Amino acid sequence: MKDNKLDFKHFHPEVFQAVAGENFTVYAYMNDGNIRFLDMKPLIKQGGVFKVLQDEKVFRKHLTVLNSSVAWDIEGNRDEYKCIDVDPFFIFECPVVLDISEEPAEPDELEALERGKTEIAKGEFVRHEDINWD
Repeated sequence: MKDNKLDFKHFHPEVFQAVAGENFTVYAYMNDGNIRFLDMKPLIKQGGVFKVLQDEKVFRKHLTVLNSSVAWDIEGNRDEYKCIDVDPFFIFECPVVLDISEEPAEPDELEALERGKTEIAKGEFVRHEDINWD
């Protein structure tokens, strides 16, 4: 590893967990400790294998992790060869985001999240535990 960059000869990105967001988005929890935000709308719009995901119920119901990546198990049999999946290197290039909250955010939490998004956009990483939620 040089200059704190990952050496892709020895590192292979993997997804450990995938959570559906709003409007055909996915939060992918990666093996580098970061959460990537994947917007699937452009891929779904292209059609092809992703066309079946145009139905938001299908998109949410069949979202899973297969082949160490974000995937949709349309047939429901966990067959890694018959799922729809996204290249984990593609996901790894998606924006890093903060962890999603399970409860509605309070106004001061929203302000902290916005500060975090600004800092991430500047190339700085904000850890969830560094945000003052009080």
